[in-house]
Amino acid sequence: MAETTLISPGVLTRENDSSFIGARPVTYGAAVIGPAVMGPVGIPVGVSTFSQYEAIFGGSVESGSQQYTYLNSISARNYFAQGGQSLLVTRVVTGSFSEASSSIGSTLTSGALVSGANQLLPSISNGNALNITGSTGGVVVPNVPVNGGLGSGAIASITLATQVASATTSSVTNITITTPGTGYEVGDTINFTSESIGATEPGGTNLTYDLIADDLQTTASFVIKSISEGEVMNNYQAIDSANGTLDSGSAYNLRWEIASVNTASGQFSLLVRRGNDTSTQKAILETYNNVSLDPQASNYISKVIGDTYETVEQDGTDYFVKTNGNYPRRSAYIYVSEVGLPTPSYFDNNGAAKSEFTGSLPKVQSGSFQGAEGKNFENGDALFNENINANNIQGIGANDYTQSINLLSNSDDYQFNVITAPGLNSQQHASQTTGLVTLAQGRTDCIAVIDIVPYNASINTVTTQASAYDSSYAATYWPWLQTIDAGTGQTVWAPASTYIPAVYAFTDASSDPWFAPAGLLRGALGSVVRAERKLTSGNRDTLYEANVNPIATFPGSGVVVFGQKTLQKRASALDRVNVRRLLIALKGYITQVSDNLVFEQNTNATRNNFLANVNPYLESVQQRQGLYAFKVVMDATNNTPDVIDRNELVGQIYLQPTKTAEFINLDFNVLPTGATFPE
Repeated sequence: MAETTLISPGVLTRENDSSFIGARPVTYGAAVIGPAVMGPVGIPVGVSTFSQYEAIFGGSVESGSQQYTYLNSISARNYFAQGGQSLLVTRVVTGSFSEASSSIGSTLTSGALVSGANQLLPSISNGNALNITGSTGGVVVPNVPVNGGLGSGAIASITLATQVASATTSSVTNITITTPGTGYEVGDTINFTSESIGATEPGGTNLTYDLIADDLQTTASFVIKSISEGEVMNNYQAIDSANGTLDSGSAYNLRWEIASVNTASGQFSLLVRRGNDTSTQKAILETYNNVSLDPQASNYISKVIGDTYETVEQDGTDYFVKTNGNYPRRSAYIYVSEVGLPTPSYFDNNGAAKSEFTGSLPKVQSGSFQGAEGKNFENGDALFNENINANNIQGIGANDYTQSINLLSNSDDYQFNVITAPGLNSQQHASQTTGLVTLAQGRTDCIAVIDIVPYNASINTVTTQASAYDSSYAATYWPWLQTIDAGTGQTVWAPASTYIPAVYAFTDASSDPWFAPAGLLRGALGSVVRAERKLTSGNRDTLYEANVNPIATFPGSGVVVFGQKTLQKRASALDRVNVRRLLIALKGYITQVSDNLVFEQNTNATRNNFLANVNPYLESVQQRQGLYAFKVVMDATNNTPDVIDRNELVGQIYLQPTKTAEFINLDFNVLPTGATFPE
């Protein structure tokens, strides 16, 4: 055991490691806001691959008999293709949306009769009519009182429909119970007298009906809900086809299956399946084996799957995400919203299952989801790509973005270094576009890439719109770009902000954030077919003077980002994107280091700890061509006694950021033969 103190004379050596460099804050490379086919509404969700994006937010949609892909999806595909590591996606919708749900039935055999529009199922499930004999015909009258009932479940009235009367027979194809009682069990027989079903001569044979499980309204074992919201998640169908398919099943919605129910152990398995699979070719998305309904067990279904869900709440003008429920959600598709028949302490003292709980377990079955509300758009109502206007942005309105922009202003919960909302533009959606710039300025840890004009705008309109902004936390690019949409195989137009996060991601992956995301090396747009307009040298000059980054087309090189200005009007180092992104990267790291010093002792040891973390980091940035020089001061010169008495710790960081070579001047000097070249 190592010595920690000296008792007898000697030398004790110790190590004090002050060279630790704290981990950089976990950030998303980019954030994107806009509509999607599916997914949680208004809740920012991080994805790390494009396949994960598609699994959560879907792909193409149909509008007016045409297939379209949302701009968010095109942006995400390009972002990950160019080396992006993580993306924060917020789905925007118009109107009210909710999730789909499904109640998992138990093996209980008693309950109330199904009421309302639900019918006694044998009359419709097996295709056979229920025959009432002994009648001389007559007219069946709706809501005729029934002469009797079972136990505590007297039936107040029934409705008979679709009957064929003859001299001796009346065939009834469904019976609807309008006011059921309780206390019925599977196998009970309900007797309907001939008078109660409209026979004019009551001497015939009464109708008898044997109840089955589907006729009873019982408490569900548990209820699950989809994380994704909107009608696209509905696929309810009472009876599967012969191949076990759902007519409304799709790759976007879900179904479930209960398997391996074991009453001895109180456990069962739940499978989450894709909505368009079949019974012979199941597409199983998630499997939860050996779960139980015992809240005291470690395999309690709510613990295993999770019962938390998020809602967006408002406090004054602020929006925030509230997490509801008790157990963290582990499923990517569902959560447990209710356990209707819990089985606490499932075993008795002898280790045997308690008889009162065995009926609470779900029965072996499969099912679908229903009850979700919300349509992305009605066919023909959504305007995509170059047709986007002031009131219709891929089926939603500009005001639908406001909540999400406000929500992402929270830099503590959501960290990213660039944000876009492809589809919005300043000319048609000024308030929301300005909101993106205000968000970036308020956070000071990201840059907003905005579009300022719709498709087919003039250069004069572009420069006029750009003049409305003055911020080093925003940048804009023009013109629009055409690409082949991998989701539909069609050529589509999209604003530049759809592609710029991918350019930033490629710059980060191949170099560093402080390198210019422009030029032939880092600004090439390989997925772009062509630009809306081929810019001349004079066009590029006009745009660059207005702080609009031109996207140029060069023979043999293709379409290239050929500018890296921010929208700051005043000339300084921060009127360049690479310098702004350098400052964002440095502030992100140094702020994290400083967070660890809050409430620490204001002493030399604390200051030295700060310097020991920051100086090595800035040295590494300098070695990687981010800085010409730097200096960090945090000592007695700026932490005087009066500063310390105010509970303040002051540090001053001086930076000389490297500049990019944007204007290259080459002088070709022609000299006579025999002339001496200058040194």
